Amino acid sequence: MLTINQLFKSYGTVSALNGVSFQLVPGQIFGLIGRNGAGKTTTMRILSGLIPANAGSAIYNNIDLLHNHKLLKQQVGFMPDFFGIYHNLKVYEYMEFFAAAQGLYGLKARNRWMELLDMVDMIDYSDSFIENLSRGMQQRLCLARVMIHSPHFLLLDEPLSGLDPHNRNLFRSIIRQFCEDGVAVLLTSHDLNNLSYICTHIGIMQSGKIVLQGSLSDVLHDVNTSNPLSIFVYEGAQTAIQILKLHPLVKTISIDLPHIQVTFTGDQQEEAYLLKNLIEQGVLIQSFHREQGGLDRLFLRITNTEEEIT
Repeated sequence: MLTINQLFKSYGTVSALNGVSFQLVPGQIFGLIGRNGAGKTTTMRILSGLIPANAGSAIYNNIDLLHNHKLLKQQVGFMPDFFGIYHNLKVYEYMEFFAAAQGLYGLKARNRWMELLDMVDMIDYSDSFIENLSRGMQQRLCLARVMIHSPHFLLLDEPLSGLDPHNRNLFRSIIRQFCEDGVAVLLTSHDLNNLSYICTHIGIMQSGKIVLQGSLSDVLHDVNTSNPLSIFVYEGAQTAIQILKLHPLVKTISIDLPHIQVTFTGDQQEEAYLLKNLIEQGVLIQSFHREQGGLDRLFLRITNTEEEIT
C-alpha cells in the first residue's frame, strides 16, 4: 500500500496542491476527477518523481518514496497523457529499449516484454513499425512499456483519451488484469462514465484538494440518495405543496405543475413515509421517484458548477 499524505506544491505564487492525501491499495483502481487545473496531473508528476513536492510524503513499507528516487522508480510506472513514441522503431525494439533502461537484458528481458505484449493483445505486432500502429495499439504498447519493470503502482494520466469504444473496453480489461495480479492503479480521466466503469475508488479534486473520496459503491449510493425527488401530482397539488414546504427534510422545491421536484435529504424509508403522508392527506400521486444521476452529477455539485434547484 502507498499512503500519500499532505502533498503541497506551488509554482511561484500559484498553489497547485493544498494537502492532498489518499491511499493506493493493491488490487484497487483509484480515479482522480477534477476540472482542468484542479491538481490531478501535478499529483501524478510528483508521485512519478518528475517534479518535487514542497511538502508531503508517499510512504511505502515505511519508506518515503519522495525521498528515495531509486525505490520510487522501481515501484512506480507512469504513463503520461502524451506518451513517448519512437515511430522509426519496431514494437519489439521499443520494448527491448525500455527493458534495458530498467536493467533487463537478454532472455529475461525478452520473456518479460513478450509476456506484456501478449497481455495487451499486441504480440502479433511485435515486428511491426510503431508508426503503422493505430492510436489504440500505440496506447496499449505504452501501457506494456510502463509495466516492463513490474511496478506495484501504476499511474495513468488520461489513459482512455481518444480511444474508440472497442479499444476503451480492451484497455479497461487490461488494467483490471493488472489489478488482479496485485497492482494498484491511479488514473485520471475527464470522462466520468469511463471512471464509473473501471474504478473501485474515486477522489474528486478541486483547487488542489481532494474534497470527496471513497469507494465507488459508497459514493454512488450517496449520489442516489442526494438526487432530487420527482413527484407528479394528479390531484391535490396545493395540499402536496404545503406538506412539502413544512417537511424538515425538504430543502428546496421547484414547481411546474403537475410536476414538483424537491431536494429531499432523507433515506429510502423516509421517502416511503413522505409518500404515505401525501396519500393519507388525499393527494393523488401519478409518479414518485428519485431522479437518476451518476458521477457527472456528483462532480458538478461538489465543484459548485451545477445550478441550485429553487
